[in-house]
Amino acid sequence: MSNEISGINDTTTLSNGVEMPRLGLGVWQAEPKDAVNAVSSAIQMGYPMIDTAKAYGNEQQVGEGIKQGLAAAGKKREDLFVTTKLANSDQGYESTLTNFDASLKRLGLDYVDLYLIHWPVAGKWAETWRAFEKIYQDGKARAIGVCNFSEQTMKSLIALSDITPMVDQVEFHPWLQQPSLKKYLADTGIQQEAWSPLGGTGGSLMKEPVIQAIAKKHGKSAAQVLIRWDLQNGLVTIPKSVHPEYIKQNADVYDFSLNDDDMKQLAAMEQNKRTSYWLTSFDWYFGDEK
Repeated sequence: MSNEISGINDTTTLSNGVEMPRLGLGVWQAEPKDAVNAVSSAIQMGYPMIDTAKAYGNEQQVGEGIKQGLAAAGKKREDLFVTTKLANSDQGYESTLTNFDASLKRLGLDYVDLYLIHWPVAGKWAETWRAFEKIYQDGKARAIGVCNFSEQTMKSLIALSDITPMVDQVEFHPWLQQPSLKKYLADTGIQQEAWSPLGGTGGSLMKEPVIQAIAKKHGKSAAQVLIRWDLQNGLVTIPKSVHPEYIKQNADVYDFSLNDDDMKQLAAMEQNKRTSYWLTSFDWYFGDEK
């Protein structure tokens, strides 16, 4: 896995040899009416990766944005890395296969670059992962992985698997750094990907004085500081915006770097604080971890 930071086309090499971009556009909470333009704009601005999910309710619009963006930018499908995810209610072997094909149809694609289990649904993830392995072996997904798996659930999954997940997408920002999970994933050769890298909705993390001061020092926005921090931590990151000016700004993170003091100040913000309702409202998905 490469941590080199030089530009928007930087990649990390997954355990199966696939090159995954380090920066992409996330569309969680992007209204369908906004998703087409956001995705198309991002592609035209040079974003190499788009991340969506069935649960977001915007796969079809993301697919339209991909079509429009690639055409406008004069790019080919293989120039873009596309991720989507299996919804919790769709887990199970046959259901996974059926719903994966439905996601492809909504996206208007023949394959995805990365397919993720959205959450570890207790009692289901083993048969679900077996279907993921088939999807991967059939060449319909270039890589497969999970979201929101802890060290414990990941170990349980790996013990039952023929193929180790290549990615674990988890909430990550200065308030929630999960250092033991980060080390475990690195040691296991699983790429960590950050969702809600800007601290979720409301922007309260970006208003923190420490982040504001670092941003002012570098002549950058708080969001740019947080995105750069992810990259310097070796993560893949997918900041979300539907506004073209912010989509452009979020990719403008390659002309500065955070020094050791900046990194230490951000690391010191750890509070084990989650910003999303998912991990409280959906505790029952975690089975024996509850």
